[in-house]
Amino acid sequence: MVRFYTQGEAGSSVQSASENVGGAPEIQISPVPGRDFRLEHHLDVKAEPQVSFYNQLQACCSPVDVLDLCGQHTMTWKRMSYTLGRTWDALKAIPEEQRSYQLQLVYEHPAFEKLCMRLMHESPQMKHSDVTHCLLALVKLGVSQRSRVVQTLLRAAQEKLNDFDERSLSVLASSLEVMQSCQNVDALKKGLKVPAIQNVEALQSLMRCVGKDAPKSLKRKLEEKALSMTDQFTLPNSQYMFITLAAMNFFSKPLLNICKNKIIENIEGVPFSRLMLVLKACKTLQYRDHLMLSSVAEHWESTFDMWNHKQLVTLLLIFEELGFRPASLMDKISEKVVRDSASLTKWDLQSLLKTYSSLNHIPQLYKKEFLDSMTNLLESYLPKMTPLEILKCVYFLCVLGHFPSAPFEKLLSEETLHEFLSKDGDSRKEVEWRLHSVDLCLRFDRPPLLQTVTVPAGATPGHPTCLTRSIGKEIIEILQSISGDSAVQEGVLLENSYFLDCAVMLPLSGLEVCAPADEEPSTPKQCHRLAVLNVSPSSFCLGTQHPRGKLALKLRHLKALGYSPILVSQSELERLSQEEREKLLRRLVLGVREEVPSVFERKEPRGQESCE
Repeated sequence: MVRFYTQGEAGSSVQSASENVGGAPEIQISPVPGRDFRLEHHLDVKAEPQVSFYNQLQACCSPVDVLDLCGQHTMTWKRMSYTLGRTWDALKAIPEEQRSYQLQLVYEHPAFEKLCMRLMHESPQMKHSDVTHCLLALVKLGVSQRSRVVQTLLRAAQEKLNDFDERSLSVLASSLEVMQSCQNVDALKKGLKVPAIQNVEALQSLMRCVGKDAPKSLKRKLEEKALSMTDQFTLPNSQYMFITLAAMNFFSKPLLNICKNKIIENIEGVPFSRLMLVLKACKTLQYRDHLMLSSVAEHWESTFDMWNHKQLVTLLLIFEELGFRPASLMDKISEKVVRDSASLTKWDLQSLLKTYSSLNHIPQLYKKEFLDSMTNLLESYLPKMTPLEILKCVYFLCVLGHFPSAPFEKLLSEETLHEFLSKDGDSRKEVEWRLHSVDLCLRFDRPPLLQTVTVPAGATPGHPTCLTRSIGKEIIEILQSISGDSAVQEGVLLENSYFLDCAVMLPLSGLEVCAPADEEPSTPKQCHRLAVLNVSPSSFCLGTQHPRGKLALKLRHLKALGYSPILVSQSELERLSQEEREKLLRRLVLGVREEVPSVFERKEPRGQESCE
């Protein structure tokens, strides 16, 4: 065992390295997609008097073969860095379950010990390119960051930093990106020279290297550098800029917009895996661009037959996280589900129910067939599902206004409810909230097939659900000026479940007084009951006024309770003048009043109704 790996902690380097190797494939050895700086560094092998060494090195199939060859040749600094890089290449090509054993052989190999010893003694005299490539290779091989050989290379890099060219800066950034904070690492990060970089890939490596914890001033400096190089951006550069900014946790709208346009123009050239990374980066950065997401959806719709179930469902899940509803694509997916539901896995089923309910989407042409397919599939998977999985699926169906009896009976069985009641903490809160929502659907939607099915009172402690944000006093005063002081009630809680920012009671012709909002009216048409809700933009699907699942469910139940909802946004109203606010609210209140007959003539709410 090479003791200087761990600063005297014998054996710990092997453990550390073994732990790192398990996740090694997730770390790209090259900082630039499609380019290997370590290999590029050595492409000009003609400068070496004996080319045969490099040919033999490329032919080695295992890390041990590489090190055996190393012991047979005189090792120059370039050969040392190339040998370590080739050792890593050979190691990552080995099946994952064998890597720990192979790595142990590497650490115990005499040639590896000699290489590390030479690096410790000769790194101050080595070229900066050889120092950075050796450091990167050792980091990839899992040698402990605290080891003397790694710390020596870090100090050598600091001494040579002023001489670094763009390529060496990029390779160094790739090493620092995966290293923990320490004195030598932090000093190098602070000393990295932004102006010296003239290559987009190198800049992105540096940006990922500085990471989330970098000072905002440095992030701004890197942003300015990137903006000055946008004319060099290729399609891969634009894709990786999303990923890079997410790694920095830095929102740069100018950069994102430029890269977005490049992606839209070349959407057909973006591979599936890269697209998923870009969209996940959008979620991390909270960058929701309707035009880009629409372009992605349209491209997938036009190439629909290219994608399998898993890819389509994965895309829908990311769209759901971004709050984007690709209605036409979702209709097409539902048609595919109807035709081929037997091939869907349990994960497919749960994901589809989640996305369609969250985005409040039911296909227009295949509504019954789609819901029936989902129901049949759910019933087939019921024996394999946990109680919580069943609860989630039933809740999703409730949001969609669909109430099949078998899943409800399974959910509300004594055995399932007993398991729910035995939970505690956050898990118990989620169960109570979802059960409470299911209970509200059974009470207000009144599904005909489930008239005798109820949620036990002890399973759903009464608490308000779907709370809205408090509405401003100014808005209340405007509503009072429109409807009269006595007609407006603030902070109304209906059925101990739904909170209204305020309720407006407008009398019908010939009536001057309405019952308070929290009392039952003496006759069905005693007054117009308006529920004013202050909702956030995130309650709607991106770029539309289409309510998402939770809000759609609340609106459906308010209508069942005899209310006509009015949705307002406090932040949007604050941007208007007093006169504009009053005009808008008057139009909303009086407009709803005129439409009341078509809203309230239903005697009884229907259970099987689309939530759109």
